[in-house]
Amino acid sequence: MRFDQAYYQRFYFDPRTAVTSRSEMQARARLIGAFTAHIGLPVRRILDAGCGTGLLRAPLLRALPKAVYVGLETSEYLCARYGWLRGQLQDYRSDTPFDLVVCYDVLQYLEAPQAARALANFARLCRGVLYFSALTRRDWQCNCDRSRTDSQVHLRTGEWYRKRLHRHFRELGAGFWLRRGAPLTVWDMETAG
Repeated sequence: MRFDQAYYQRFYFDPRTAVTSRSEMQARARLIGAFTAHIGLPVRRILDAGCGTGLLRAPLLRALPKAVYVGLETSEYLCARYGWLRGQLQDYRSDTPFDLVVCYDVLQYLEAPQAARALANFARLCRGVLYFSALTRRDWQCNCDRSRTDSQVHLRTGEWYRKRLHRHFRELGAGFWLRRGAPLTVWDMETAG
């Protein structure tokens, strides 16, 4: 089992080898909350797509107290432990779209066809803002701590992800993407291009 208890023990539960920290995820959630408030997006529904151990759940709900949080996860172990909704990012459907979709460092685990389908699916699931990040080739070469980062991933270029996201989203920078057609105003100099 790829995403079993041993995997999460190494990359999340053991502070000596964890890839992230609770304080880093709290800061990320504050950033997401501040950004959605800045652009005037009322967040009532959040999808944490590939929520893992749920490090973003509590801080996101503190930052966005009127929101309902849905954690989607593929790991049978985590779904049993935390009660997350079990599903695949590329196939998950919802009757009601989400104001905010968060997908933080997940798609590098998917083969290219599944990752492309997941990116297209975000357009169906998100009616406002997508917060997206994935480990890229450049990150592996220049940015990450390789002793704490899982190497069993598919390293793609940032451009590979951007090309697919640009079909349905406008890049705002810092991981934020605005759904095309969303009734929100973002100033020209606040976008990535």
